Amino acid sequence: MKLCVFCEIVAGRAAASVVHDDDSVVAILDHKPATAGHVLVIPRVHMAGLADADDAIGTAIWRTARRVSAALRASGLPCDGVRLSLADGAAAGQDVFHLHLHVVPRYAGDGVVVTADWKKRSRARLDQDAALIRAALP
Repeated sequence: MKLCVFCEIVAGRAAASVVHDDDSVVAILDHKPATAGHVLVIPRVHMAGLADADDAIGTAIWRTARRVSAALRASGLPCDGVRLSLADGAAAGQDVFHLHLHVVPRYAGDGVVVTADWKKRSRARLDQDAALIRAALP
């Protein structure tokens, strides 16, 4: 396996600005933040994507993101809102293949841009897509 920078951080072999750590996750400041206070919540155990996480890890990630979000609002850093983002796979923009959730403080004029080709879908199309997803659920 190629060296995983997040595994190195979790193991204490690589530098990081730690915001929170417990038995399940570590939360660190992103070294290339979208805004000041941009935090990554990382499971201690290596897993590439969201499907690799069990419910306990998912809960730990979400719980930590919720706590960090509240802390960001109370920290004095610019933070009028919070955006959570998780890229799962290269096509989604994941560039470090160790599961991680971005907790990004947002405020007016922060320069962060989220774009997509938002298109309204017909109810029939939405129902068809929903049926495909339901059928594939484990």
